[in-house]
Amino acid sequence: MSDATATDAAADVDPAALAALKHVGLVGGLSETKVSCAALGDRLDASTQTASRRLQTLESAGYVERDVVSDGQWVRVTDAGEAALRAEYADYRRLFESDVELSLRGSVTGGMGEGRHYITLPGYAEQFRERLGYDPFPGTLNVDLTEESVRRRGEMAGIDAVPIDAWEGEDRTYGAATCYGVTLVAGDERYEAVHAIVPDRTHHDDDQLELIAPDRLRDALDLEDGDTVEVRVEPTSRADEPGATAVETEAA
Repeated sequence: MSDATATDAAADVDPAALAALKHVGLVGGLSETKVSCAALGDRLDASTQTASRRLQTLESAGYVERDVVSDGQWVRVTDAGEAALRAEYADYRRLFESDVELSLRGSVTGGMGEGRHYITLPGYAEQFRERLGYDPFPGTLNVDLTEESVRRRGEMAGIDAVPIDAWEGEDRTYGAATCYGVTLVAGDERYEAVHAIVPDRTHHDDDQLELIAPDRLRDALDLEDGDTVEVRVEPTSRADEPGATAVETEAA
């Protein structure tokens, strides 16, 4: 986790700009493609000037890279842009499909010890206890995601999760986060009472995922740095909601 002073890598974009991003992707996939603002405007039912402004917005947000030439411009969807498209895709999956599950893969890696500090802060600890249904082990398991899983990580945004609110300490504000329900699989062993904690603002790159659980996951699943794991992200809800089930705290 991280503090509220960190900045997001990319600015939020509005639905109109995301629609332009989708059309750019449909024309050229995720590779570089030549785009005419006039043609893009026709597809968006907008003026050439409006299409140009939307591309500028996407570039400012880091979702596309552009190279303007005399007869148009070459546009490439960036990794951040692909993540935004995958998040939109996940929303539609959530609308039309049931039991949405996302499988991410990666390897266990050592952290810098920040997780222990933030997990135990009272403003977070109380919310974990009430909303997740357990007191997390004081520390996180860090997973370095594979290249394919980094691309798919944006789909997490469409999966039901547990919000953790920002809160005020004595001399600063601590940022909000989202906890996604996870089953962690290592070989033939699995641990189901896991959450991937994703701060709204973080210093970590998208290639790293932080996991919390009632027990020390390294001990529960006999994990060492470099071990390959699967992170199965599934819809979850708050433990303090009516009808919520108790958390299991043993590896299967």
